[in-house]
Amino acid sequence: MNEQKNFVIRRAIVIPLGLLVMLTLALLVVCLLQGQALVKIAILIVLLMALSGLFVESARRKIAIDEAGIKAFRGFHNREMSFSSVTALETVKVRNRIFMTLVAGEDEYLIISNAYTPFPALVRCLVAAVPEEAVTAETRQLAANPPVRQADFAAVWLAVLAMLYILVAQFGG
Repeated sequence: MNEQKNFVIRRAIVIPLGLLVMLTLALLVVCLLQGQALVKIAILIVLLMALSGLFVESARRKIAIDEAGIKAFRGFHNREMSFSSVTALETVKVRNRIFMTLVAGEDEYLIISNAYTPFPALVRCLVAAVPEEAVTAETRQLAANPPVRQADFAAVWLAVLAMLYILVAQFGG
């Protein structure tokens, strides 16, 4: 592997999350203009802050892999790990959600989920790059047929539809 390979959070999750932030902001503005209860406005502000943080974190997440190691760029912090120091590449599967853990020593680790795209290429890249003895049997099996999670996509779009409904209802009530 001579060139750097980049993996990002699927845009099918990030785009509706951004739309959800905009709809929540619009609802907050409408509630302010209509003079709604302070509690409702406070809840919307807290929700908007949480959704905005999640959006920024998701939009900025990136994993970069080159021949030397892996770099995880996460919204507000970055981690780096050399492949030569990896002692284990483990996998945990919870329903259709996959969490891969790169471990280097006692207290250095990196957790990667299957929210990154293209996930199958990411798994194969990691299995090929880390020392062979570090890869568990479960991880090798996963590399042969990695699942791609779609439920996050549906959940975020459902939240967008719910927020749109609330915003429309705000004008009717």
